[in-house]
Amino acid sequence: MTQSEQKQPKLLTLKQACELLNCHPNTLRAWDAKGYLVAVRFGTRGDRRYKREDIMKLLEKKK
Repeated sequence: MTQSEQKQPKLLTLKQACELLNCHPNTLRAWDAKGYLVAVRFGTRGDRRYKREDIMKLLEKKK
């Protein structure tokens, strides 16, 4: 694990995940609906959080 990965929280917000994956928030929402990248839901609004390890796996597949 690199030093920058250690500084990131284990759960990323929608915005943070989009920045890492370089994609639009609606893309992540669609992936969540299809089960491609499952979000963890928080609070009464159902805010999405994504596991850092899941995002890193997607980035590895891109290479």
